[in-house]
Amino acid sequence: MSTALDALYGQVTPPAAPVFCLAEHDRRRGGEDFPTVPVGGLELDMNETAAALFELLADEGAHPVPSTDALYATLKTAVAALGPAGIAEASGVFAGLPEDEFPEVAACRRFAYRLVVSFWYEGARSRSMSLGEAGVALYLSSLHRYRQAEFHQLPRRSLMVSRALHEGMTAVPTETLIRLGAFMAAELGGPATDRQRDAEWLYKQALPDYHRRRFCFDLLRAVSPKAQPLPLIVRPDTGGHLIGLTPPAGPDGMRLRSMRAEW
Repeated sequence: MSTALDALYGQVTPPAAPVFCLAEHDRRRGGEDFPTVPVGGLELDMNETAAALFELLADEGAHPVPSTDALYATLKTAVAALGPAGIAEASGVFAGLPEDEFPEVAACRRFAYRLVVSFWYEGARSRSMSLGEAGVALYLSSLHRYRQAEFHQLPRRSLMVSRALHEGMTAVPTETLIRLGAFMAAELGGPATDRQRDAEWLYKQALPDYHRRRFCFDLLRAVSPKAQPLPLIVRPDTGGHLIGLTPPAGPDGMRLRSMRAEW
């Protein structure tokens, strides 16, 4: 297994980049749980971001679900159209809108949470770890393989998974975790469009046990996002990738959950 991983490292390890200290680049102000979203010279909190998006997306809809970059482009357009006074007015009204009556409200709050997460660090962009990447981390950990029904009977299973994730994600370079995660999602979560035969062969050499791959991936897919938080993958502007913190849940306990990397 080490030989296969060494070969994979040779394909995905980037050139050395300047040291990026995550703690020094955390954009949260003292005492705040979430950072703001910088746009058009303003710093919008989560509710203001959701309200601005709502002004544009409520009528247009959001299907298919836009990428984070597309959401940010929409936010820029909304901010330019509304201005500071318009955002203040819209955010006051939006804060009181019930999600059960307006599904678009819930969608815009989820979108705003995605943007807040994306701008967690100064000089970087970030996203939630994908299911494929998390599945690889579990595979590389010492977590035992269980029958699904047996695992869900275990006490403190969320803590077990969290510890296993941390163990596995630190076992390989983040670039390697990302590459392996893309192949796991392609194999177990649906077809991929850019599979390379040599890298796919290395993936199966690095993670040779199909039943363990399936167990780790299915375990994460079956667990509620609210019950099993995932850390951030951080992409500094200076290059490379890092594992960031695990953000708190957003409105109504929501957390991000994606099959593949979503920038």
